Amino acid sequence: MPRELDFSTDPDRLDRELVHRWLSEHAYWALGRPRATQDAAIDGSMNFGVYDLDSGVQLAYARVVTDGVTFGWLCDVIVDPALRGERLGVSLVEFVLATLDPLGLKRVLLITGDAHGLYEKFGFAPIDRADDWMSRVGPDPNV
Repeated sequence: MPRELDFSTDPDRLDRELVHRWLSEHAYWALGRPRATQDAAIDGSMNFGVYDLDSGVQLAYARVVTDGVTFGWLCDVIVDPALRGERLGVSLVEFVLATLDPLGLKRVLLITGDAHGLYEKFGFAPIDRADDWMSRVGPDPNV
């Protein structure tokens, strides 16, 4: 029987300790990220959680850094490592985009090293005019 899911943008529902553990221990882009940094990122972002409807346990997480009008950066998309392969990531991205689409953002960006196929299903593609984009690494690139 398929798991019934509950989706939420309520940051108060997040299991911050669990999200931090997933990211700091299992996400190649956030390995070793300090808890204080993760909490600050949550506080400054739009957050998305997927929960088991029956138990209320959090199963997946994502956040979007956005002004809510013109731009969004989808990041920290992660599924409980023990539950990967159950299409929770697909369901999470569907929920995120369904929430963002009514905002009419001009552009939503993301960076991925290994999930191009997943995001392509949702219309993400390599950046046009990539040479126009620039990046500045902060003083502590490990944060």
